[in-house]
Amino acid sequence: MQTKSETIIAGRVTGVYGVKGWLKVHSYTRPAENLLNYSPWWLSTPEGCVRKHVLDSGIRGKVLIALLEELNDREQASKLVHTDILIAKADLPELPPGEHYWHEIVGLKVIDTNGRLLGIIQQVMETGGNDVLVVEGEDRYLIPWVRDEYVLDVDLESGFMRVDWHGTI
Repeated sequence: MQTKSETIIAGRVTGVYGVKGWLKVHSYTRPAENLLNYSPWWLSTPEGCVRKHVLDSGIRGKVLIALLEELNDREQASKLVHTDILIAKADLPELPPGEHYWHEIVGLKVIDTNGRLLGIIQQVMETGGNDVLVVEGEDRYLIPWVRDEYVLDVDLESGFMRVDWHGTI
């Protein structure tokens, strides 16, 4: 069994597809279909985390679908609607130097070029242009993820990110 610290939320079950136990899923991965490359999934149900292997998957129009082990009909599948899909962090591909997964930067302390603590990264928003860091401290800062312009340094080991930012939003 994977612990919460060993997994990340990579998607969510949004509905059922057909009558044979298939699930509609919403992916938080980029591109979205990358979620279908991971198996097993851990589904966060009210009864606890349930491990399921992906037996088959595909794309129907713009909808990702998956068939998981031990799901044989629509009724079984419907019990998993609105559950989070977790995958093992260890299964994520290694990124090139200077790139980071969102789960690695959420929680980092953010300091500006003067050494002033702005706050802690609470989330990363995808906006279409640039991802935006939501930093909460005494004020709320929305800082575009633009390397070398706003984001100057990321130090995962020390838990800090250094930014060139002086405005509040």
